[in-house]
Amino acid sequence: MRWRIYSAACFLMFAAAVCSARPPAEVDGAAFTSVPELTSGFRSLYLQNFTEAREKFAAWESQHSDEPFGEVAIAASYLFEELYRQGVLSSDFFLNEKRFLHGIEGKPDAARMKSFQEALDQARKLAKARLAINVKDSEAFFALTMTAGMESNADMMLKKQHMESLKRLKEGNEYAKQLLTQQPDANDAYVALGTANYIIGSLSGGARFFLMFGGVHGDKKLGMQQLGKTIDGGRYLQPYAKILLALAARREKQNPLAQKLFRELSEEFPESPLYAAEYAKAMGRPIPAEMHP
Repeated sequence: MRWRIYSAACFLMFAAAVCSARPPAEVDGAAFTSVPELTSGFRSLYLQNFTEAREKFAAWESQHSDEPFGEVAIAASYLFEELYRQGVLSSDFFLNEKRFLHGIEGKPDAARMKSFQEALDQARKLAKARLAINVKDSEAFFALTMTAGMESNADMMLKKQHMESLKRLKEGNEYAKQLLTQQPDANDAYVALGTANYIIGSLSGGARFFLMFGGVHGDKKLGMQQLGKTIDGGRYLQPYAKILLALAARREKQNPLAQKLFRELSEEFPESPLYAAEYAKAMGRPIPAEMHP
């Protein structure tokens, strides 16, 4: 029973607690400015062109080897790819209660997960080196929030290591709160907080009460509002927040919201079959063969 509670406490945030930000003007790190190469890489990622996205991220990282954001982006590309290939980013997954609460069937790709972990480890190493110099380094808190959130997501949905997933979820939330304390307008940080609130809020009252003793709280309505903050003011992760909020809306039978968000995603990324297919599902239409992701 306990592992089921832990498993429900965390869902993919690209994560799973994931953030980017709009900090004060003096902060000009990659996480807090629109870097063209990174923006292009994330667009490739949302189009499911994973190899192309990694090549763009790696090219930027090779020129900025002391910044953790490059490794964060590379790790995100591996995680997003595995989630996509396992069908997690779909209403078929979100509307299947067993899969939603307990993760994928089978095991994830071992080579992809190895590369994912290596990028996470390097991002953490670089972030901690920055904190050793400046204990209020927002770039470092960004990277540590991102890595904790992504690892929590992978542990729960892909590896099904539920105790480890909950530990990483709490860790990611703490880093996100530190970032938001320094930079309240770091709107993409709300992906992490919103996802956690929504998933935990989906549990029964008894399960939520148990988690409260571990310092984990949940509120579905608040979680969806927090995802909306990323949609309104996010940067690299705005489309990801739209995916999550649209899928949550499907679960909550808020079809007009889901339809709106999937329509916007399909218009922004017309080359991707994923969003067009999900839009058709939300509209109750059959999915043409060419639209199947």
